[in-house]
Amino acid sequence: MIQALWQQVLRTDVSGMPLEWINYQEATKLYCADQVAYTCGEPLYIVRGGVNSKTGLKSSIEINSIIATYGNNKSLHDSYVPPLNNQTLFRRDTHICLYCGEGFDRRDLSRDHVTPISHGGEDIWSNVVTACKRCNNQKADSTPEQAGMQLLAVPFVPTHAEYIYLQGRRVLADQMKFLLAHFPRTSPLHDRLRRFS
Repeated sequence: MIQALWQQVLRTDVSGMPLEWINYQEATKLYCADQVAYTCGEPLYIVRGGVNSKTGLKSSIEINSIIATYGNNKSLHDSYVPPLNNQTLFRRDTHICLYCGEGFDRRDLSRDHVTPISHGGEDIWSNVVTACKRCNNQKADSTPEQAGMQLLAVPFVPTHAEYIYLQGRRVLADQMKFLLAHFPRTSPLHDRLRRFS
């Protein structure tokens, strides 16, 4: 059982659709409010409570790595587009510059607009890639073709399940297996995770 209190719990809806990452305090509240329909994965925590004055028993809640909850959840349509930020963009592209193919630390990466904004490009998932600062400076205000640089992968919009993965910190093996089952079969993340993990 994991004792590190920073480990995230994956919350899903009753159908098993991944919704969000929560901490153990939020998970405990859901258990206490009888909002947990079922659990999956490995036990992460045992949260101990007080002693029942009638029975003399001490309460405890075992929190698993994946919990499915009842209630009204955000509706996730096929048209869902997750918010774009550098942390999830760099993770989508496995911290690889999509021009030179080298891996970099986050501080050495930047967001590149394949079609520059000055040329009518937009700041959207399908028009941005991870680039090292050197390649981004070299490409400057040009398209890859104009700069003579080859784009190594086509940018894509993550599904909700893919975005949940991209937001996760230290995703456990059982959580990863669960999330992978919700990725589209054609997701580029399948190949990227196989090659770079």
